[in-house]
Amino acid sequence: MHPTIETMQAVVAKGDASAIAPLLAEEVQFLPPTYWKVWTGRDAVAAVLGHVGQVFSDFRYRRVMGDGVDWALEFRCKVGGLDAVGVDLITLNGDGLIDTFEVVMRPHKTIGALRDEMNARVMRDPAFLKFKDALS
Repeated sequence: MHPTIETMQAVVAKGDASAIAPLLAEEVQFLPPTYWKVWTGRDAVAAVLGHVGQVFSDFRYRRVMGDGVDWALEFRCKVGGLDAVGVDLITLNGDGLIDTFEVVMRPHKTIGALRDEMNARVMRDPAFLKFKDALS
């Protein structure tokens, strides 16, 4: 398994943006499951993933599939009391950093709860407000 993918599995659920950032390419793109918008840039994506790691509970990867630069990591988690299953679709760049990070999840009700919690966090976190334009 690629070292970036191994490290990502260990840090993503901890909700620590400073541990996630070194794994991300400078112009990484993040495609969330909650709306059709792309977050771009290491700082913004690390901030988003840091908050997601705090919103998810009982997070664990179940399967890791991939090779080379393309990876799919299946996970289970809870958002509030709601169960979810999802897949992180990750593409690494030539330096072995995460270049694209797309998340697909189900069910719809849990995605709505995730969206609501993330929107509330964006509005409460002063450090996060500088990335608010990425929501527009």
